[in-house]
Amino acid sequence: MSVQVQNAGAHARISRKQKSSEREAEQRRIQRQLSPEDDRVLTFNEWCALNGIGKRTGRRILTSGGGPVVTQLPERRIGITVGNNRRWQESRARS
Repeated sequence: MSVQVQNAGAHARISRKQKSSEREAEQRRIQRQLSPEDDRVLTFNEWCALNGIGKRTGRRILTSGGGPVVTQLPERRIGITVGNNRRWQESRARS
């Protein structure tokens, strides 16, 4: 029975590692797609994926007032420009 418990724990670790590597691969894919132009507008979902955060965390960051400058798209959509995202990331960098 202890062998089954050990195997179950190993499976959980592999699963978390796989999820982490999948998330990192998604971030790299989005970064490759981004043009160097600071004016390009990312959708909210693209912005979350680029920064490696969940949608709920992204909403919390934006509503707290500590996030990047938001661009209002059509009435019910928002976006973040590449330049605003870069400046926000730079403002959060630790020395």
